[in-house]
Amino acid sequence: MSKPDRIKAPRGTFDVLGEQSAARAILEDRARTILEGAGYERIETPAFEATELFARGVGESTDIVRKEMYTFADASGRSLTLRPEGTAPVCRAYVEHGMHKQRQPVRLWYLSSFFRHERAQAGRYRQFSQLGAEALGAEDPAVDAESICLLAALLDELSVASVRLRLSSLGSLAARQEYRERLQAHLRAHSEHLSAEVRERIELNPLRAFDSEHPGTRAALQTAPRLLDFLSAEDAEHFAEVRARLDAAGVAYAIDPTLVRGLDYYTRTVFEFTSDRLGAQSGVGGGGRYDGLVEQLGGPPTPGIGWAAGIERILLAGAPPHPAPAPVDLFVAYEPARDDGREPARRHAPAEAFALLSEARTAGLTAQMELAGRSLKGQLGYANALDARYVAILGAGETVLKDMLGASQETVASDAVVHAVLRGLRSL
Repeated sequence: MSKPDRIKAPRGTFDVLGEQSAARAILEDRARTILEGAGYERIETPAFEATELFARGVGESTDIVRKEMYTFADASGRSLTLRPEGTAPVCRAYVEHGMHKQRQPVRLWYLSSFFRHERAQAGRYRQFSQLGAEALGAEDPAVDAESICLLAALLDELSVASVRLRLSSLGSLAARQEYRERLQAHLRAHSEHLSAEVRERIELNPLRAFDSEHPGTRAALQTAPRLLDFLSAEDAEHFAEVRARLDAAGVAYAIDPTLVRGLDYYTRTVFEFTSDRLGAQSGVGGGGRYDGLVEQLGGPPTPGIGWAAGIERILLAGAPPHPAPAPVDLFVAYEPARDDGREPARRHAPAEAFALLSEARTAGLTAQMELAGRSLKGQLGYANALDARYVAILGAGETVLKDMLGASQETVASDAVVHAVLRGLRSL
């Protein structure tokens, strides 16, 4: 019978193993400390939502909705989509659970998996993890600045290298509509120099032209109008107030009038943190204000701002935290049974060993036991590799307790092992 072919993970996905999982746990813990210390509460939305949520909220003209969503029909024929981003689901939850009745702003954070069918590359996958924070219910520029400062603090805490902050404002929807028409006219006048993709987007989503790396497109955009020149007096004042607070907090930034975000719901402040360590795809995290999104999803008029940062990209651009291995207070070993008087025969761990393991864990000790049928020498080597503090060796009628730190041992009654370990740990 031929050996079956190995099954591999789908392209654009990955397994999180050992140290990677521990590094992510440290990242999550630091994010929780920073965000919950600022008044943010954890939220978890479903992995799939009604497709309409993203079509209506993210925008039908966006690449996400047009090309990248994993959409399927369930058994009832409803169209569902694996969540490609986190803001629209949070706003849906805000409306559905009546959070507008709570004290505003409502501050929420999440760390979840998301899904987009895009070209897989280093730090950019089809299933990926994002950390995000959303503040809904306040239009004060201080909320914008606080949101940006929290992401800056997290990236600094995680030692993300060569971080730069790009900042701009998209103004109100009315101002953007006027600018959109001016930009469309400019792009049409220079259409022969544009990439085919940008030409296709002139009517649908002209602002995305600024994301193009095509030489002819970039040259044509050098003389294009800039959205910052079309801000209303109120929007310009809001942007100035955001900058003033970032200055007061000592957060460096560069104003980039070409900065656009790939989602239709953004208004006013937009920002992006980049890292030179990531190469051409340098974005680590970013976001902006979305003052019309909650209303667009059927809720009351509600200002909001938020951001998302890719976990894989943070770890790739930063110094991955090296978690200390979990301490092992007690390793339970045993003398293998002899079947011929000379060579030990490998067998299952004795019930007495398992009983001691359970007693140790019930007493609050971190404990492991031999499960692979090693020789006693192999068991001691494994316990040493685990950096176990004590090793209990169960033999015929007696138990030897080895102090691995003090290089000493004593014979104890089996029912006194846990007490002896606790006494030894207290004396450290």
